[in-house]
Amino acid sequence: MYFGNFQGNPFIIVLVIILVMQNLRYYLGTPGALLALILSIPGVLIAITFHEFAHAWMADKIGDDTPRRQKRLTLNPLAHMDPIGILMLLFVGFGWGKPVEINPNNFNRTISIRKGNALVSLAGPVMNFILAIIFSIIYALVLAFGGSFALTEAGGVICTILVYIISMNVGLGVFNLIPLPPLDGSKVLKAVLPTKSRNWLEEHERILYLIFIVVWITPISTMIISPIIELINQGLLNLILWIVSLV
Repeated sequence: MYFGNFQGNPFIIVLVIILVMQNLRYYLGTPGALLALILSIPGVLIAITFHEFAHAWMADKIGDDTPRRQKRLTLNPLAHMDPIGILMLLFVGFGWGKPVEINPNNFNRTISIRKGNALVSLAGPVMNFILAIIFSIIYALVLAFGGSFALTEAGGVICTILVYIISMNVGLGVFNLIPLPPLDGSKVLKAVLPTKSRNWLEEHERILYLIFIVVWITPISTMIISPIIELINQGLLNLILWIVSLV
């Protein structure tokens, strides 16, 4: 996703600290919650790393070498981690990585800047959904062939980590597709809207940004995101059960 100045906004930083502290009390005061938090770390690292890598890869594919020059065309998590974004994803359930910088003027002449921006933006969430499917298949295979191992403590830990990887990728993918700036969905929306509507969005981007903040810090985001996440998770569960029934 492209947060730009969003990440350096003092108000956002204070808000993030408040949200993290509120949730930290829950994790410290609830038995088993801290262990669950630790087991979710691989899911956070995978979801963010591949999400940002996908942005960089797509930009590179359509002619912009900015991410390559900035060493973002890598699966090294250290190149993509943003401390505040990681804390948010761990403690609040959605977050972000270090933004991938692009220069649309470098896109191939066969593609418009608007379409190029949309492709780069869409690459991140699509990668998350692909990973969710891949790890759902892996989880199904573990259940199908793991036998008694899946019932052991070690097997339980592995299965729990896989579940977190799946849920983190689904959550990050869905959250980023909300069509409000600065999320990826806003750039995808601009690519499909007629000129007049697109111009209106650009003229009112600051207001839409404030709407995003309101959606983000209130239960509205949960009301919007949760049904979509549940639908996707149910589809992945059906996939897992189908695979297990075949073997």
